[in-house]
Amino acid sequence: MAHIEGFGERGGFGRRPALAVIDMTLGFTDPQSPLACDLEGPISEIRKLLTAARRAEFPIVFTTVAYRESDRLTAAAFIDKVPALFTLRAGTRWAEIDPRIAPEEPEPVLNKLFASGFFGTGLSSLLTAARVDTLIITGASTSGCVRATAVDALQYGFRPVVPRGAVGDRNEQAHEANLYDIDAKYGDVVPVEKTLEYLEEVGAAHTR
Repeated sequence: MAHIEGFGERGGFGRRPALAVIDMTLGFTDPQSPLACDLEGPISEIRKLLTAARRAEFPIVFTTVAYRESDRLTAAAFIDKVPALFTLRAGTRWAEIDPRIAPEEPEPVLNKLFASGFFGTGLSSLLTAARVDTLIITGASTSGCVRATAVDALQYGFRPVVPRGAVGDRNEQAHEANLYDIDAKYGDVVPVEKTLEYLEEVGAAHTR
């Protein structure tokens, strides 16, 4: 699908990237969960990106969604709209990052109650403190938390990059439509291979 003239220019990669793994918890990756997406492919691609980012010693941050009973009031409108979200109760396995891509020390796991990885978390401060200019966004779901995080990343002054194969959704049409929209307005949607090449290139310069 071609972009409309005046949209979809390349924002490009910056010099200091970070990798965000959005909501790759068992609540989204386990087929037994009512919130499950088909994320087998993205898990494989995220593992490659994690390896590359760790090798280059770039910041990595994970997000999860975990609701305590006391969060029912704060997130009431969201939970009323999507009741299955309360499956993600704090302290249950559904809020745990899938062990196939588990965070390592000292990679932070930020808890959020809403869609964006920035809203109500310390993500912006974390990235600013690390002098990050480019946020590579992976995870689930493309039409929800990935898109919301990409929009907020742009609004906070970061360059959003979404590796196509490293994000997933429970609805293929929504997945494709939102990748199109992100690429047209907010960030660059690129192949995983191109992202890996970038991490290797900028990582080599970073470690000289």
